[in-house]
Amino acid sequence: MRYRSFGRTGWNVSEIGFGAWGIGGDAWGQQDDTAALAALNKAIDLGVNFIDTADVYGDGHSEQLIAQVRKARKEELIIVTKAGRRLNPHTAEGYNNRQNLAGFIERSLRNLDVEALDLVQLHCPPSEVYAMPEVFAILDDLQQQGKIRNYGVSVEKVEEALKAIQYSNVKSVQIIFNMFRLKPAEQFFAAARERNVGVIVRVPLASGLLTGKFSAQSQFSTSDHRNYNRHGEAFDQGETFSGVDYEEGLKAVEELRDLVPEGTTMAQFALRWILMFPEVSTVIAGAKNPQQAQDNTAASELPALSEETMKRIQELYDRRFRASVHSRW
Repeated sequence: MRYRSFGRTGWNVSEIGFGAWGIGGDAWGQQDDTAALAALNKAIDLGVNFIDTADVYGDGHSEQLIAQVRKARKEELIIVTKAGRRLNPHTAEGYNNRQNLAGFIERSLRNLDVEALDLVQLHCPPSEVYAMPEVFAILDDLQQQGKIRNYGVSVEKVEEALKAIQYSNVKSVQIIFNMFRLKPAEQFFAAARERNVGVIVRVPLASGLLTGKFSAQSQFSTSDHRNYNRHGEAFDQGETFSGVDYEEGLKAVEELRDLVPEGTTMAQFALRWILMFPEVSTVIAGAKNPQQAQDNTAASELPALSEETMKRIQELYDRRFRASVHSRW
């Protein structure tokens, strides 16, 4: 496992992290806790020290599973969570409320069984929040109280990321970035590097499309967001298959197969592509069992991709996805 600096925090984080949405037991179909715990332990065995979760993943279940693992391990782990999506309705005004944010933090402290949270991210708040300095002042106060050590944001849009890092204490940005979503590389990464902000990449495999394991006949359970959120029915469409049309994504995957090096899975290839960008601090790949965790972490050990391969992926994006996704997110 290779490690990268994480912005201004002083942390060295595994460049492959663990995304813990799937083990929460909601939005990805049925989940087995025994397999989830085994996946977490396997990832840590292989050098992962960065785990990303949220208070709404399984209504706190993901945080609680992570707490179990952290207690049993001797390694220094960086556990980051998110707050805000518990708001109902999910409005900008709900974030501009000290009681709301403090309550979310206290709940995560209990779930994770810690005295202070390593890093808290606002969880894809409405765009208006980034024009509310008072929200970030509340986070400053919670930091001064010792409830949180650092804070950042998880965003849907590049424009939100650029606004967020104007606040001096925002230490990290979590953003969707993969072979089907190149806008962050074009319009955000340079600014993140200039301000020394940690970059957490989520949805690296486009909700599994970039594993190469799906087909037009693939079926997803009714509790899986890849079934019920393809058009943004439940939350932002960009969170499901990174916002690309499923059939178009399958066609793109078939083109990509010719670029995958021998002995490498398509998922590993997709993760290694992300790691070609030095501004990326860590990629939070999900794993629901130990084998998936092992496959993900192996991407860190792969050699760099060729310039020709990088150009061909850029060309595929320009031809298949730029017109439909670039301006939206």
